[in-house]
Formats: sequence, C-alpha cells, structure tokens
Amino acid sequence: MRLKLVTATSMLALCLFTAAEGAEINQDGAKTVKETLTKLLPEDWAKSGFITVNPAGTRYEVIYDLAKLLAKTDPATFTIKGLTPFSMFATPLDSGLWNVEGDNKFNVSGHFKGPDQKPTDFTYSIASLVYTGVFDPAISYLRSGTFAAKDIKMSSKSETEEVHATIASMDQKLSSADSAGGNGRVDFAGTGSMSDFVEQVSGLQMPPVEFRAGSIDFEAKVNGLPAKQLRDMVFFVLDHLDEKELSPEDSAKIKGIVKEAFPLLTLFSETIGVHDLTISSEMGKGGAKAFGYNLAIDGPSDAMRFGFGLNAQEISLDTPLMPANYASFMPTNFDFQLAVPNLDFASLGDALMAVDFNAEAPEKSGEEMAKKLFRDGRLAVEFPKISAKSDVYDIDMSGKIEGRVDTEKDYSMEATILARDLDKTIASIQELAKTDPDLNQVSFGIMMVKGFAKTDPDGRSRWDISISRDGAITVNGQVVKGPDGPDQDRGLEPETEQEPDEGQDAVPAPPQQP
Repeated sequence: MRLKLVTATSMLALCLFTAAEGAEINQDGAKTVKETLTKLLPEDWAKSGFITVNPAGTRYEVIYDLAKLLAKTDPATFTIKGLTPFSMFATPLDSGLWNVEGDNKFNVSGHFKGPDQKPTDFTYSIASLVYTGVFDPAISYLRSGTFAAKDIKMSSKSETEEVHATIASMDQKLSSADSAGGNGRVDFAGTGSMSDFVEQVSGLQMPPVEFRAGSIDFEAKVNGLPAKQLRDMVFFVLDHLDEKELSPEDSAKIKGIVKEAFPLLTLFSETIGVHDLTISSEMGKGGAKAFGYNLAIDGPSDAMRFGFGLNAQEISLDTPLMPANYASFMPTNFDFQLAVPNLDFASLGDALMAVDFNAEAPEKSGEEMAKKLFRDGRLAVEFPKISAKSDVYDIDMSGKIEGRVDTEKDYSMEATILARDLDKTIASIQELAKTDPDLNQVSFGIMMVKGFAKTDPDGRSRWDISISRDGAITVNGQVVKGPDGPDQDRGLEPETEQEPDEGQDAVPAPPQQP
C-alpha cells in the first residue's frame, strides 16, 4: 500500500499563480491567489468558502476547510467528524517559482453508504504531516519536495468486512531537472519508504488475515515529460466538460496540444521493494525476506520497450495445507521478468491525430490502433529471465515468442532452459512417487527430457528449443517434429497419437523404483 503524498500536495498547490514576480504580499494578492485556486472548481465548490487565503508576513496562508465543502452532504449517506481546517503556506520567489510548506495532522471518523447502500464506518488519522517544496506555475506541479508522515492509522468496518492498517512512518522525496535538448520537457525522480506496515482484514466470508512488512521502499523516474502540455490538456478538458461537441477550432486546438505532447515520455520506471513480509491467517503463515516489483518503459517513440518483473527471496510457508512430503518442492526463490519490445507509439500518435473526436468510435478502432502500436500487428514477448529454486530443483529459463495480435496460430518461439542437479530432482520425485504412484510418469518424463540435454561447463543441463512458424520443433539442434502440412492447424495442440499395434504398450513403462 502506498499513499501518494506528492500528488495530493501538488493538487493543493495547483494553479497557484501564472507568475509571481516577487509581488508584494497584501490582501489584493491574497484575493488573486484565491480566485486562481477556485476558478476551475465547480461553481458550488467555489462559493462554499472552503478555501481562504490570507497575507502572513512574507507569504500567503492558504486554509482549506473541507467541512464547509461537505456541509450540504446528506448525513444519511455521508458524515464525518473531526475534520478541522488545515493550512499550506506559499511564498512567491523572484524567479517566478513558489515555496510551499505545511505542517498538519488529521484525525477524522465517520460513515458512508456505497452504491449497494450498505453503511461503512471509517477512521483516518495522521499524527504529523510535514512537507516543503518548490512549485512551478509554468507546469502547475512541484519541481522538488520532501514529505514526511508519522503514525498513520486507517480503519473501515461494514456489515461484511473489516480492515485496519497502520504505518509507523513514511518519507518521500521529489526532484526534477530540465530534459536534455532544451525542449521544455522535464525529468522527474522520486524516492520513498515506509516502516512497520500492518494490515488486518477479516470478513463474513473469510477468516482474519494479517499482512506485515518491516519496510517498503519505492523509486520512480519519468524522463522527457511534457509537463506544460499535460497541464494544458487538463485545463482544456475542464473548460469543455459541458460541451457535447467540440467546434472545429477547439478540435484543432486539442489535437495541436496532443501532437506537441508526443512522445508523452522517453522513460518511465518504478520499483517497489518489500522487506520482511509475512502473511498470517488461521490456515498458517508465509512470507519472504524480500519481495520486489519493477516496471519500465523506455526507448525512442517508434521502438519503446515495456518491461515488467516480480521476484522474491527466502520464501517461507508454514501451513497444514501443505503436505510435509511436498514441502521441499516449494520455491524458496523466484524471479519473473517479461518485456514487450518495439512498441510504436509514434505511429499510434499519428493515428490519434487523424481521429475525429466528435465521431463515434468505429468497431474496429481498437484493432486498428493495436496494429499501429505493434507494427503491422506483429507482437513479440521476451522473457529475459524466469527462474525458480527450491531444495530439490534449480531452473532458469529465457526466451522470446513472436506472433500476431489478430491470431494465435502464426507464432514462433526460441527458448533456453537450464537445470542444475537434475538427478537430485528426479530422485526426489521418485521418492515422492512411493506414496503417490502417479508421479512415476513425471519422473519418467523428466528422464526422457534429460536425454535431449547438453551439459554446460558449469554442470547445468541445457535445452535450446526452437519452434518455427511452420510448426517444426528442434531441441539442441535435433529435430523433434517436422513442419506442419499446408492444411494443418498452426495451434499449440500436440500431434494426434497413432494407435499402438496389438500387444504394444501405448507408452513405455516407467522404470521400477529402487
């Protein structure tokens, strides 16, 4: 779970000023700041008085009284207690930027009814929320900032579910720099961490479950972001929310903004690391010393690469649902990495520029856009690393599948499988087969596969597998299956087995157990 304090604080600062110019702090300036903050809000919100701006020495104090905003809410649908005003201070700088800072706390409770009309009670508190930053009116976002929250508590309770969560502390940092090339784009980088995360969930249909993490770290980068153009898109949408149809001039204007914004970025990456993770319930306990997630999009706009991955180390599982004989087959480490290369966002952008925003979307527009994003509809999926390790096996796989977005039949695959201590794996399965005879076929199948393997210098067994578009399959250069005939289906179904001759076994008998 992650609270995006950077985003929340930036929304409070949105639209502060189009220029500061070191103006004198006075009541007229405070009025201007308030008008700027409320001009894009719904009329009833703007007139509610929930925003107040006052001169405060060399800066402005912006007070948010959300209770006024919620004053007309039907108490049968939503009520909240303890919602006191909180403030943010904004200081104009000679550079045209603004310093923003705040030190607040929250402790609220209430109830609401969801779409199903079932009531839910909630509480939310932050003992301390301190932040400072530098706001840039040209992009309506923070150029830098630091954020720290302590003693965060949340809970909700309905007729069917109850949730409690606590976080001891959370810290975030944001920094930025102008992108290389001087084209007005911005590179953003953010880091953060939280400590002692605990969440407890229970319900009528499930036993209590508790999630714990000693710490959670996260890091994100966005390079080449057209921040000004994105701001202009938001303002354009807000200005035209009530219009059923855009005029030719407005349609041309938004297309011009979108065209100027492409590519939307040159790099986006995000990583999350969870440490000392444990999950406990009545069924047992499990967890991992470390669990990680990563996502990245980078490259030129006509050949971007999307990557995604999950990994875990020192996995543990203690539950009566896992038979003791199978415990050694539970992976203690795993790593899964996937990538989709050559995404053509440049062609996708050109296609979007040709769209009539007033026309209804044609039925095939999604398929056509997919063929723009994946050149001529061709799709490639790479698996840089898939690995799993336990006490009885150690397997690494990598490969690539190529095909089309409009069919499952036209594909090819290249893959490499590496296995360490394969004899140990076979012996473990054979031992398990003494109590589960069905596993005899599994051990026999692995021994057959071992016959195709090569041995690497480090002792691992290797299989280089190739499946061509015509259906031919080779393993380590040895033909296992020839090309499909012209009338055969190009799916993944295995070939139809021939009937065995009379007196001949359909499959070879597995070896006898020692």
